Amino acid sequence: MAKIASKETIKRATIKDMKELGIHKKQYNRLIDIYAETVHQYLRAVSDFEDSNYEYETQTAAGNPKKSGIVSTMEILRKDILQYSDRLCLNPKSLESVTAETKESGLANILSKLER
Repeated sequence: MAKIASKETIKRATIKDMKELGIHKKQYNRLIDIYAETVHQYLRAVSDFEDSNYEYETQTAAGNPKKSGIVSTMEILRKDILQYSDRLCLNPKSLESVTAETKESGLANILSKLER
């Protein structure tokens, strides 16, 4: 069984990535927390799926094959992760529509006005 990143590790990495992209604000941290928990759950589900030797189907009481519960869970978590990553602008498509705010220092602001 591979080591699964903790929720806090995922959260810190997400905040770091968002800061590097210039899109992080502390007000997003609750949403980032939910995103990190969802990613952590997905990684655990993938690990469980690997441990089951990738058992994709199970048998119903009538003997018919159906998708295993872990596969259904992984599919739902993937969709949730995509939705959260869109909201947090962590994928290329969603990042295209966002302009990052930059903080100018007071001195830079004054100098830019003098240049006009």
